[in-house]
Amino acid sequence: MTERDDAVSLGEAHDLEAVRDALVEWYEADHRDFPWRRTDDPYAILVSEVMSQQTQLGRVVEAWEEFLERWPTTADLAGADRADVVGFWTDHSLGYNNRAKYLHESAQQVESEYDGSFPESPDELQELMGVGPYTANAVSSFAFNNGNAVVDTNVKRVCYRVFSVPDDDAAFETAANELMPDDRSRVWNNAIMELGGVACTQTPRCDEAGCPWREWCDAYASGDFTAPDVPTQPSFEGSRRQFRGRVVGTLREYDELELDTLGHRIRVDYAPDGEYGREWLEGLLDDLADDGLVTLERGDSRAETVARLRR
Repeated sequence: MTERDDAVSLGEAHDLEAVRDALVEWYEADHRDFPWRRTDDPYAILVSEVMSQQTQLGRVVEAWEEFLERWPTTADLAGADRADVVGFWTDHSLGYNNRAKYLHESAQQVESEYDGSFPESPDELQELMGVGPYTANAVSSFAFNNGNAVVDTNVKRVCYRVFSVPDDDAAFETAANELMPDDRSRVWNNAIMELGGVACTQTPRCDEAGCPWREWCDAYASGDFTAPDVPTQPSFEGSRRQFRGRVVGTLREYDELELDTLGHRIRVDYAPDGEYGREWLEGLLDDLADDGLVTLERGDSRAETVARLRR
C-alpha cells in the first residue's frame, strides 16, 4: 500500500466532518449490543476492559455479568478475598491471573485514595494499579466522555487501510486523535472500534457490513487490503498461564501442599527430576509469590517445600 505524505494531515486530505458523520451514523444505526455499552459506570467498564484484554468479547459477557453480580461495586471488590477474585479469573479462563490481582488492587485504591469515586481523566486513571494508557482512555471515554482516541489493533487496521497511515504507533495515535471529534469520545471510540471489529476485519467485509468509509478508503479503491501484522496470542493449552491457574485453583481446594504432591495434581507428566519437575514448579511458584498470590515455606530440600495460598 502506498503511504501518504506525512506532511499532509487527514483534515487537509479529507472532509473530516463528512468522515465523522458517516461513521457515527453507521454505528448508531446498528452495532453489537454488549452490556457494558449500556452503562456509564466506570467500575463496570473497567471490569469489561480488563476482561477483554485476552478473551473474545462473546465469552466475556457471561463472566462480566457474573463478576458484577458477585462484586457489584468497588467497595465489594476491595473487601473481597484476593484468592476468590483470582479463583474466579481462573475458573472463567480470563487470561493472566495478575490482571485479577491488579483489578482487586485498583478497587482498593478507588476506595482508599479516591473516597469511592473514580478519577475521570486518562492521566488520573493511569494511577490505578494495572491501568495503562489504552485502558485509561477507554474508561475515561466510555464512562465520562472525557478520553482521547483509543488506539487498539482494530483502529490501527482501519487507519492503515482507509487513510494509508504508516505502520507506526506514533502515526496511528496522531491520526486517531485527529479523526476524533471534540467532546464525543464515548460514541467515537465505540464506533471506530466497531468498524474494525465487524467491517474492516483481517478479511475485510466492506460491502457486506456496509462500511461507511468506502468512498474515502485507499484500500477499497486499490484492492490492496494489506494491514499491519497482528501478534498472535500464545496458545493457552500447555502454557505457563494455564499451569499458574491450575496451581491457584488446586491450592484454593487444598490450602497447602508439598511440592511434589502439588506437581502431580496439576500435570500428569510431572516428574520431580524431569523437565516438568521441581525446578519447573518452583519457577511457577516464585512467579505467583512475586504477584502476592502464594507463599512458600522452604524445607531442607525441594521436596519439603510447602506452597500455601496467600489469604
